[in-house]
Amino acid sequence: MSLRPTLDFLLHQWLGVASLQSRERFADHSRETFDAVLDTCERIAREKYAPFNRLVDTQEPRFDGERVILPQATHDAQKAYAESGMLSAAQDYEVGGMQLPYTVEASANAFFAMASVSIGSGMLTTGNANLLMKHGTEVQKRVFALNEFNGRFSGTMCLSEPQAGSSLSDVMTRALPDGDGFESDPLGPRYRLKGNKMWISAGEHELTENIIHLVLAKIPDAEGKLIPGVRGISLFIVPKKLVDTEGQLTGERNDVALAGLNHKCGWRGTTNTLLNFGEGKYPVKGEAGAVGYLVGQPGKGLQCMFHMMNEARIGVGMAATMLGMAGYHASLDYAKNRPQGRPVSTGGKDAAAPQVRIIEHADVKRMLLAQKSYCEGALALELYCARLVDEQHTGAPAEADDARLLLEVLTPIAKSWPSEWCLEANSLAIQIHGGYGYTRDFPVEQYWRDNRLNMIHEGTHGIQGMDLLGRKVLMENGKGLQLLAGRINATIQRAIQLPELAAHANALGQALAQVGAATKAAWATGDPGHALANAVPYLQAFGHTVLAWIWLDVALAAQASAESPARTGRLGAMRYFFHYELPKTGAWLQVVSARDQTCASLPEAAF
Repeated sequence: MSLRPTLDFLLHQWLGVASLQSRERFADHSRETFDAVLDTCERIAREKYAPFNRLVDTQEPRFDGERVILPQATHDAQKAYAESGMLSAAQDYEVGGMQLPYTVEASANAFFAMASVSIGSGMLTTGNANLLMKHGTEVQKRVFALNEFNGRFSGTMCLSEPQAGSSLSDVMTRALPDGDGFESDPLGPRYRLKGNKMWISAGEHELTENIIHLVLAKIPDAEGKLIPGVRGISLFIVPKKLVDTEGQLTGERNDVALAGLNHKCGWRGTTNTLLNFGEGKYPVKGEAGAVGYLVGQPGKGLQCMFHMMNEARIGVGMAATMLGMAGYHASLDYAKNRPQGRPVSTGGKDAAAPQVRIIEHADVKRMLLAQKSYCEGALALELYCARLVDEQHTGAPAEADDARLLLEVLTPIAKSWPSEWCLEANSLAIQIHGGYGYTRDFPVEQYWRDNRLNMIHEGTHGIQGMDLLGRKVLMENGKGLQLLAGRINATIQRAIQLPELAAHANALGQALAQVGAATKAAWATGDPGHALANAVPYLQAFGHTVLAWIWLDVALAAQASAESPARTGRLGAMRYFFHYELPKTGAWLQVVSARDQTCASLPEAAF
């Protein structure tokens, strides 16, 4: 079963991506060039990624005391991906890019996430380089970003610390000016960093010539004290190996040392590390301290890093989506070929009758349809967000600003919803396989293990819920939420004209009204403790309402297409979501509206 027909439908019949070709930036492109990119990425994913997904799960990265060793398949996949040009797909022609719409880039990357998310395809490298293209100096762009785009260097983001986790205000890594001439270095103001960073994906390996770490650290004040909170956080480029102003390695190692590899439940093909900065293992010019170059202004590091983090959150949502899709395809294939039991319609008791395939059982169809509704709905959501990125970058000013605000509201959903519900899809895929699904003879248990990370990294569910209810729906006097409601209502008005969709349109309208009422009720006392006590149920209800809208909008496009099994399947998945999933929003919003304190008020001893 191929992903391509679903992508083609969403890109061309639903999103109308061909309309982007009328914009100057994309004028050289056509349906043929978009298809060629998808063809190339599908082939590389099929040949260099998918066959080795189990291999990289079982042959975990190991450290021999000098270097991290990864299977040859990982080196080959990384090289093929870099040579495809996808690292710089959205960049200008002048810097070696393809000027692809982000919508097409995200679609092409879906093949790699589905084939082997564990091998990785450069999401952090691209995000790292994109950040430097926006916030770095011309020299930093040329030396670091462009060499990440061409595959010579790879990139990381170093935020968390062992004692702080997601609480960035508690960052303790320090950055001190490196000598009297620290401001005159052509690579940027030069500092020496000392501290520890935890959970750093791809933090140490031999896949590229160099690794470019983007590190959050604090510059002490005149009294040597760190400024409390996030105001004092600055951002630094800290290369694993020092380079000159032409991007060539100087032959000197920076004072960045691997303290240990984290041994994970899944996603084992990518190294995850604890890094020590400035411990003196690799002293530079005889001194301890990792050399780092300031990006942007002192104290403005978090604003810069969020440019990368928001991209990463959409990337996490896509990774979760495609892991769910991989499990769906595997369990669908299994259900079509596994004979077991007899038809319920005949009582199921005639042992002499031939067995039926399990796809003929109603409960297996339920589990397959749930997976289809979660995964194809999530894919549509991620591509819609990608389309908003293109609108923000290339649309007329008013439309671009609307896209910006919509992305602000939808990003917590784009990250969190697939990471919860496509994980549930993976659980259902195991269930369809029965006992076999719980063994390593079939791939679905690995898909679940790989996907379990996505509810955690780049901001846990709790963080996303507080971001949505505590910030995003309130920002700019609620304008983003109003814009989203306007788009949902526009879909409702179109769908209500069709007898087949009218009931679903009305159900969506009721859910949207409930979300609006719950938002106001949550903040009725103005007390964040009351409002945010049930931020995750709010996130879940909000996400289900958004996905119901996405499915209704997709259904409108499907209704206009020719009769086919694919059309029947899309409309069936839409109905499933409205009948089985959307009603859950009422229960979630009830505790939000009541500002229920059952969880928040329970004393520690009662647990």
